[in-house]
Amino acid sequence: MKEKVQDSKRLSQKQQDDIINVMKSRFEKNMDRHKGLEWAKVQAMLEADQKKLWSLSEMERTGGEPDVIKHDKKTGECIFYDCSKESPSGRRSLCYDKEALQSRKENRPKDNAVDVAAAMEIEILTEEEYRELQRIGEFDTKTSSWVKTPIQIRKQGGALFCDRRFGHVFVYHNGAESYYAARGFRGLLKVK
Repeated sequence: MKEKVQDSKRLSQKQQDDIINVMKSRFEKNMDRHKGLEWAKVQAMLEADQKKLWSLSEMERTGGEPDVIKHDKKTGECIFYDCSKESPSGRRSLCYDKEALQSRKENRPKDNAVDVAAAMEIEILTEEEYRELQRIGEFDTKTSSWVKTPIQIRKQGGALFCDRRFGHVFVYHNGAESYYAARGFRGLLKVK
């Protein structure tokens, strides 16, 4: 889906149809990610919540290839994760947060992961959620992704990121102001 999303966070009917068709196709191609879940239920949830549909289209537009990976029976939510093989291409070269961005006097990145996620109205994966994603496939074998960093680590200037190498998921730390062409972030979206 290459069509630019409107600034108003409302999709045209064509954009709504396009994103729903992309999601349906991905859902059907990856049934192992959401066993026991029916597309009709997911589609009804999406069609009932325009804001969530907009966020999902933003995940897609920035290269996340979102897909439903679980259904929370307690809350009734379907949870979409970015399932692109590598860290979403439209969300790379970002430092961790606004504080880190402002601390850089030279060679600033274009933005930061926390604010980009907030603007998209999605959540950055936690380390636990990142590991959960890695149980359904192999992701970030050539890239890495920022994950939600505990406050204690962030207060000391650090931030966490993860990747998969040698068949294992690794968690690392870096200065929150760092950014790399091969590091982005993965998000999730809860739809009810």
